[in-house]
Formats: sequence, C-alpha cells, structure tokens
Amino acid sequence: MRPVIHVSAALVVDDAGRLLVVRKRGTTVYMQPGGKPEPGETPAETLSRELLEELGVHVPVAALEPLGRFTTAAANEAATTLVADVFRAVITEPCVAAAEIDDVRWMHPDEFATTPVAPLITEHMLPLMPGK
Repeated sequence: MRPVIHVSAALVVDDAGRLLVVRKRGTTVYMQPGGKPEPGETPAETLSRELLEELGVHVPVAALEPLGRFTTAAANEAATTLVADVFRAVITEPCVAAAEIDDVRWMHPDEFATTPVAPLITEHMLPLMPGK
C-alpha cells in the first residue's frame, strides 16, 4: 500500500492567465502553494496558514473558494499518493518565498510542457483555470 500525503493547495491565477506556483528548497518540481495540516485544522485553515508562512500573504479562510478534493501522484515523494483539498484564492499583494519555499513564480500554462510541474497541476488544475 502506497503512503498517502494530505495537503491543502491554492489555485491562484492572475489577470494574464498565469498560475502561481512554488518550488520547495532541494526540489526541481513546481507545485501549488499550500501544505500539510496541523492537528485540528480544517483544510481551509491549513491553506490560509500556509500561504502566510510560505508567501507572506494573508488570505482569510472565508475568502477561499473550495474547488474539490483531488488524488494524484505526489510530486517529490516517490511511490506516494497525494490527496489535495484545492481552493481558489485571490492574491493581489507581492509574494515572497519563505519557510521551505525556494522560488515563487507566475507560470503560463504554455510553460508546463517545458518546466517540471506537479501532477496535480497537469491532471487537475488546468481544467479549473479560467478559460479552460
């Protein structure tokens, strides 16, 4: 039986149709901002906390729009299943890489073919993006 990781992840798209992605220190794959829950947290509380810790942006729980729970392969853990509660979030303030995040960027879907991105993006996020 494969190990399972539960996370909350943000779908953040700017006016140019680019997806906000992050890359953790020591990895090569870009993924959505977010992370693992602390004991007693709801998925939305987890995401709100992680956005503040990882990017320095405050997104209140009430401002997160639930989009669903998705299952796929984990990006950086071999033979591991990822279960992600995904929320649409609006971020208008500048993001700064903090905690374990090494890089933050806005990536256009055209770049997904040439940049390593998490399976959650290619399998589940693309159809959720505006205009798709």
